[in-house]
Amino acid sequence: MTTKIDLFAAAPSLMKSWQRTSIELEVAANFDPILSELVKIRASQINGCANCINLHASEARENGETEQRIYLLPAWREAPCYTDRERAALGWTEALTRLSEGREHATAYETLKAEFTEEEQVKLTMMINIISGWNRIAVGFGLYVDAAAIKATRASAA
Repeated sequence: MTTKIDLFAAAPSLMKSWQRTSIELEVAANFDPILSELVKIRASQINGCANCINLHASEARENGETEQRIYLLPAWREAPCYTDRERAALGWTEALTRLSEGREHATAYETLKAEFTEEEQVKLTMMINIISGWNRIAVGFGLYVDAAAIKATRASAA
């Protein structure tokens, strides 16, 4: 897939603002990096975003995540290798990412409440919204960039 347009050339101020907001949220959320990457990978899998799956799997590995847990994400309910907190986050991620499908939102929220404070619930929800936004941008415009290039762009925006 080839990028249809250069997003940062077409709307530089807006894209830099979106990127800055994404970075600021990540810092403010202050979640365990593994948990953050698992959530981003899972949302990106559901949204069919190869760019974000590639980037966040790479970042998960850099943070010490195992290949096994990355590969098992689509079957996290059946895989015994995730913590209760990770399961709650993944369930919430799926419920929000598949909101139009009406998938067990109430059950996912009850599980979330048992593992996350109210502040963490808001932060996690914002993180899910941000990655879903990036997924839509990447899929919509056919964006696929090497993970190293994305990291370099992020570093220059920070």
